[in-house]
Amino acid sequence: MKQLGILLSGRGSNFAAIAENISNGRIPARISIVISNRPEALGIEHARKLGLNSLVIPSKGKVREQHDAEVIAALREANVDLICLAGYMRLLSPAFIRAFPHRILNIHPSLLPAFPGLDAQKQAFEHGVKVSGCTVHFVDEFLDHGSIIVQRSVPVLDSDDDHTLAARILEQEHIAYTEAINLVLSGDFEISDRRVLRKSTLAGNRAL
Repeated sequence: MKQLGILLSGRGSNFAAIAENISNGRIPARISIVISNRPEALGIEHARKLGLNSLVIPSKGKVREQHDAEVIAALREANVDLICLAGYMRLLSPAFIRAFPHRILNIHPSLLPAFPGLDAQKQAFEHGVKVSGCTVHFVDEFLDHGSIIVQRSVPVLDSDDDHTLAARILEQEHIAYTEAINLVLSGDFEISDRRVLRKSTLAGNRAL
């Protein structure tokens, strides 16, 4: 069975959704390790309550490369096949990306490339967009930049504020992350330039 590693810094709602979808059979994998860079993170408390292998590797006071090296070592020891960032508030170093090529996923609460960075839902709301959503992408060394795997859209209602919009986007995040994890674990994809394409769809189109 495929092994997942989860990295988080806060409450870990996407981690909780992944764990639940593994439990109910929607994701054919197991979580082999959960790592937080913050000891006070609610997500690491939840992981412990679930009986998962949980580890705090504090980032405070360490240069990025040193901290990343410690996290890489822990992930390798846990034999992870895929790494899922779930509210992990750290930009990964190039060495980290090279250690797990096309094996690190992140979810962002906007339709990238629009509104990268912090408070994406508030950015979208204040910009006046009519449609927002979420994006699951491969992680590279740039912020919210890697190839897009799955996107789900959410209409921005006239009655919305940034908090209600964020709540409805979060519901779609849980769906999108499961879809993206399953696609990547299946191996049924290839990357052409920046586009993530399903091999099975390409094969079907060629057969027509």
